[in-house]
Amino acid sequence: MKKALLAALILPALAQAYQPGKTYRLTVLHTNDLHGRFWPNEHGEYGLAAHQTLVKQIKNEVARNGGSVVLLNAGDVNTGVPESDVHNARPDIEAMNAIGYEAMTLGNHEFDNPLQMLAMQEKWARFPFLSANIRQKNSGRHLVKPYTVLRKQGLDIAVVGLTTEETATSANTAYTRNLIIGPAADSARKALQTLKQRKKKPDITIALTHLGYHSDAALARTLPTKSFDIIVGGHSHHTVCMDNAGRLKNNHRPGDACRPDFQNGTWIMQAGEWGKYLGRADFTFRNGKLALQSYRLIPVNLKYETETADGQTVRTLYQSAIRPDKQLAAKLKTYQEQADGKLNVAVGSVNAKLEGDRAVVRRQPTNLGRLIAHAQRLRTGADLAVMNSGGIRDSIRAGRVTYKDILRAQPFGNLIAYVDLSGEELARYLHTVALIRPEDGGFPQFDGVTLQADYDKQRVSNILVNGKPLENGKTYRLSVSDYLANGGDGYPVLSDKPSYVNTGFVDADVLKQYFEQHSPIDAARFAPNARP
Repeated sequence: MKKALLAALILPALAQAYQPGKTYRLTVLHTNDLHGRFWPNEHGEYGLAAHQTLVKQIKNEVARNGGSVVLLNAGDVNTGVPESDVHNARPDIEAMNAIGYEAMTLGNHEFDNPLQMLAMQEKWARFPFLSANIRQKNSGRHLVKPYTVLRKQGLDIAVVGLTTEETATSANTAYTRNLIIGPAADSARKALQTLKQRKKKPDITIALTHLGYHSDAALARTLPTKSFDIIVGGHSHHTVCMDNAGRLKNNHRPGDACRPDFQNGTWIMQAGEWGKYLGRADFTFRNGKLALQSYRLIPVNLKYETETADGQTVRTLYQSAIRPDKQLAAKLKTYQEQADGKLNVAVGSVNAKLEGDRAVVRRQPTNLGRLIAHAQRLRTGADLAVMNSGGIRDSIRAGRVTYKDILRAQPFGNLIAYVDLSGEELARYLHTVALIRPEDGGFPQFDGVTLQADYDKQRVSNILVNGKPLENGKTYRLSVSDYLANGGDGYPVLSDKPSYVNTGFVDADVLKQYFEQHSPIDAARFAPNARP
């Protein structure tokens, strides 16, 4: 009897780190898919110095209320704007160090550079890189740590990293060929089993994933109920904000009230892209149960546009301004200025003007519109591509072309995506897109496809893909920007298709690479009436 009583007193202490009857407060802050946006854009939106200020404010608030903060990033710090790329994302990682990130999962764009560079970035970071499903082919060892365990107020919080299996083919295969990128669900099960065998099993489990929102939901449903308490995700660039009926808000407006998704006992979160938002989830934990108290996607100096009576564009903050941290901003400014000096180098040349003037490109197909679509089609291996004319903001003059010229023509930093569609689906898509009228920002520029659009009769005919009639039973790959895939400029939404892939490649960088590889460029080759 005494032995049984002693066991009853001892065993709970071994099985749990938390104190029975005590209420713990935990705030999870998260970002994903920063893609080099350490510096604010030209309108003063986002930027990691502003994130520093915001995180400091939240940490102080949470500490006053007796709680703890966990700060996580769900991958793809690499491959974005040139100011980050030329420094191999060092300013981004140093800013994350200053802000206090505690873990980051590997995204597919962490493999756009040789593994030696990834190892160097890991040394720069004062937080662990995680991925439970990436192993070295020769040794079988994990490339980075599969998980980390954070200690907060006596609680053990396990964070398991998972990376999309698409990395094996979407990243540079020269850098991934010696890696095994296993199924995320299988690796998650193994990591969870290992964690359960610890002397103290975790009180809270978090999957820090770079899989995409729909894959996160599938993971939660595939694993046993409540295998993970929380999934913090990235890769698909979704702002995961659910309405009261549990549906994803397609018309999310920055600052709107929302909740994360909830699947099979697991909260699923994702905070858009580029640091536009800081996700904040406030929980209580008591007697082994985690309960969500509130959730926000906090816009970081995001603004909306209005037009005045005299035609001037005015930008207004959605919420109160967040002042950038002065010390971090000064440090990042040095990187920004150093990179700016490198952007005036030539990337190639063209023998005639590439037409991108607003008054022309929004009224008719142009050689620049087609060249941009062609470069994106080539980069994604697609059969055809479409580019919205509103995304083209300047012409490229004949002669020497610099990277700055490229960025003037394509200033928005949209990401290139692709989707596989049946012939029937593609025909419906083209019937919608091709009938967007001239002068509209959505007026399409095509490559790889020709067709006839009758605006009066609202009819599209004679569709040829690479010179051949469209076949209903065939599958075609279409390249678009993520902006268009998400319904921008009135385009049909494609980002909810199972075959949709956001490559993470920035449109201007794709055009820059094309100039580097194909100059001197013959502008006549991309005349709208030239053969595709």
